[in-house]
Amino acid sequence: MRTVIAVHIAAAVLSLVVGASILLCQKGTPRHRLMGRVWVAAMFVTVLSSFGIRELNHGHLSWIHSLAVLTAISLVRAIWAIRQGNVSAHVAAMRGSFIGLVVAGIAAVVTPQRFLNIMIGGWFM
Repeated sequence: MRTVIAVHIAAAVLSLVVGASILLCQKGTPRHRLMGRVWVAAMFVTVLSSFGIRELNHGHLSWIHSLAVLTAISLVRAIWAIRQGNVSAHVAAMRGSFIGLVVAGIAAVVTPQRFLNIMIGGWFM
């Protein structure tokens, strides 16, 4: 496995675990803010590392990378919103980013030729 793929998967898994725990904890507390910072950092590592993964498109960026750009924009929007005191926009952007992460993870597992699908033995296809 290439290093960039290992980093991408590790950051995505960390994002899933931390993101799910944020959904369960009380909002607005110091713990929530700390976990949110960890989550955003892990998400940015996930986004940035995705640009080093180009095997499915013969070494070129694919349409999937546009989702990474959308995720980065959503994260910046969420940070900007909370710093402006716009809690509802912050919540919407963060929830959207987390849902996108979950959907991307499911897609990576069920799509043939993706590393996670191959790793689990192609159970879904």
